Amino acid sequence: MRIAVTTPTGNVGRHVVQMLLRGGLRPTVLLRDPARLAPEIRDRVDAVAVDQRDRAAVVAATRGVDALFWLNPPIVSDDPAGEYARVGANTAAAVRENGIARTVFLSSVGAEKRHGMGEIDGLGRTEELLDATGASVAHLRCGYFFTNLLTQLDAIRAGVIPVVLPLDHPMAWVDPRDIAEVAVLWLLSTDWSGRHVRGVHGPEDLNWRQATVIVSEAIGRPLRAEQIPDDEMRQMLRGAGLSEGMVEGIMGMSTGQRDGFVPEQPRTVETTTPTSLASWAYAVLRPLL
Repeated sequence: MRIAVTTPTGNVGRHVVQMLLRGGLRPTVLLRDPARLAPEIRDRVDAVAVDQRDRAAVVAATRGVDALFWLNPPIVSDDPAGEYARVGANTAAAVRENGIARTVFLSSVGAEKRHGMGEIDGLGRTEELLDATGASVAHLRCGYFFTNLLTQLDAIRAGVIPVVLPLDHPMAWVDPRDIAEVAVLWLLSTDWSGRHVRGVHGPEDLNWRQATVIVSEAIGRPLRAEQIPDDEMRQMLRGAGLSEGMVEGIMGMSTGQRDGFVPEQPRTVETTTPTSLASWAYAVLRPLL
């Protein structure tokens, strides 16, 4: 079985690669700079230098592949949702032209709305493009990554995380390693076909009040969340040097969840994954502070 993995050095992709290696496979990994691979795995994978924005390169790199793990790369654009969709069109071309039997796409909670979710709208468009190929595709609609907290280390050190969602708004919180495990199970399984959508929701839904209490206990520091006005958050993002398009793309991922949004995939035994926020924060976040 030949499996191709995109973003193999990212929060999810690196775990996908490691799990495939432990399963005795030699995955093909697509990344812009193969030198970024961890030294211990470079001789155990087939690395191809590919920019996921380059359709011809993506098609060529996935020729002969049986299964594909596709994660749209980080986007810096004044139209992030549109850029995600354009990159997603490249994987659809590869699936169609190469007859890839199974594709596992890392999507997000909220992609089902298709509009009004900022950057996530681009993931919804990618879902549609993959569906249009008629190939077998599994869309993993994931919750809020634990690792998003790694981008807020300064705020955590200061003891206050600013958010725009109501503090009692519940969200699915999930460990990227658990997402990788779900993805690998779908990649290795050969007894499914057609279109599937699977939520990946972590062990429990948490609001920001609950999450910061859990993290505070794990890291041994006081921490709370504070809801701030949308425009104040926009100013903070602009102050970080982001363009207006990027600011609105990021804002939409939160504001799109307000006004009674309920994820299409309910929490079930299939969508629930095991790693708790407390254990992740103690093992990963605490040593960084």
